[in-house]
Amino acid sequence: MSLTLLQAWQTARARLEAAGLVGPVIDARLLVEAAADATRADIVTDPHRALTADQEASLESYISRREHREPVSHILGRKGFWKIMLTVTPDVLTPRPDTETVVEWVLRDFPEHAAWSVLDLGVGSGAIVLSILAERPAARGLGVDVSEEALAVARENAANLGLAGRLALLRGDWTTGLGEATFDLVVCNPPYIASHVIETLEPEVRDHEPRIALEGGADGLAHYRRLAPEILRVLKPGGRFAVEIGYDQKTAVETLFRDAGARDVQTLRDLGDRDRVVAGVKNPLES
Repeated sequence: MSLTLLQAWQTARARLEAAGLVGPVIDARLLVEAAADATRADIVTDPHRALTADQEASLESYISRREHREPVSHILGRKGFWKIMLTVTPDVLTPRPDTETVVEWVLRDFPEHAAWSVLDLGVGSGAIVLSILAERPAARGLGVDVSEEALAVARENAANLGLAGRLALLRGDWTTGLGEATFDLVVCNPPYIASHVIETLEPEVRDHEPRIALEGGADGLAHYRRLAPEILRVLKPGGRFAVEIGYDQKTAVETLFRDAGARDVQTLRDLGDRDRVVAGVKNPLES
């Protein structure tokens, strides 16, 4: 007898709970929706709809992969972030709600119809810059990443969102190769996990996220030491920056940016009330 949508969801939830996974209810629903080509509303309004044999086979594969700690974003190949849906692969960091703190701050401080420029260093999937461009139709962006595979993902996401015409992508090592180019805004989510901590992370991160997007050197601060002066260099006078940080890096990263000449340096907290983003301004009088 075929599983119904409700039975499929209940079965998936029970298996993921038994595997000790965090968030089994949501994960189970997402996997059922994808396998059965259903929506959340379908599970509620048409719970007795039967899955086909192919859909059951797909669901079994999805559940098994999730039981082995593969992220849902990799199983489904997509992840929602801010107000957009992104293609996600093992070549890019899975976008997380914590990073939306950057987008929220940017949209609050930059006018909707101003023609300003944004640089996203370590663009990855394009989550940050594409969320900004989707909300600010006059803005244009440049995304830089050292990984050609990551740039391919960002390029696909820009095309899918109809934003390819406003986002240029460049392979590079942070600001190397930008020459004299300057920007109104620089955003960045650099690797900030200390090397010795990597092996203690959840399997979803440790085994499936690109190591290059995680590892921040012996103390997690290696990239900020380089980025602070580089970001100030490529900002226009009066330009702003926002960089994501680890929960315990507020003081160190603030100091690095102040020492580089940034003004009005502040740390923003995420929805979990943890220090998450260091933001600031380049001296408006600095040339």
